[in-house]
Amino acid sequence: MKIVIRDTKEELSSLIAEKFIKLLKKKPDAVLGLATGSSPTVVYDDLIKAYQKKTISFEETSTFNLDEYLDYKHNQDSYWYFMDQHLFNHININKKHVHFPNPKDPAGYDALIEKTPVDLQILGIGADGHIGFNEPNTPFDEGTHITSLTQRTIKDNSRFFPSIEDVPTKAITMGLKTIMKAKEIVLIATGSNKNEAIKKLLAKVDPSCPASILNNHPNTTLYLDKEAAKDIKER
Repeated sequence: MKIVIRDTKEELSSLIAEKFIKLLKKKPDAVLGLATGSSPTVVYDDLIKAYQKKTISFEETSTFNLDEYLDYKHNQDSYWYFMDQHLFNHININKKHVHFPNPKDPAGYDALIEKTPVDLQILGIGADGHIGFNEPNTPFDEGTHITSLTQRTIKDNSRFFPSIEDVPTKAITMGLKTIMKAKEIVLIATGSNKNEAIKKLLAKVDPSCPASILNNHPNTTLYLDKEAAKDIKER
């Protein structure tokens, strides 16, 4: 596992975006694994700028999103809407090539990814160490599945909603086993609230910190700001 530490989220995002850009230049039909939340949004901004400059094209690109809420009250609360607003509506991607997990057929998502493996997967990390919506103690061999969100995750996600009562309590998520099939994984974490999760991630492989499974992946890089990495050394 590689670790990259920089001062700001913008610096980290620029480095990750450049990795995506290099991939798309080399392989226009690349398969991208995408995440939602605040962590990847600056990366998506950089990708939009690269597209607008005609540096890259998404015409042949396919995407697989990590997860989706099940019981959201308004369309704008869905992760599909989030991705449209932050990326898809601003690039030339074919919406037929955009994939989200289907709660009626979780296993079908895994089968599709098995046939078209993800070239580069971006992840955020929860304060409790979850990736996707794989909450603590999710089995490492779990595929795409429906899950109930912990109260901590609901509280953390409430900043995106009018009130905590509006936060969905269930989601469908790409499983840890599925995430690990990606050829390359990048994880971005910023802020002191992610420090404890990063420490647990690096301490040992333990289901209580789902992200720790990434220690077993052959090609993973952590992109951390100094707050998230304050208790580790750059290597």
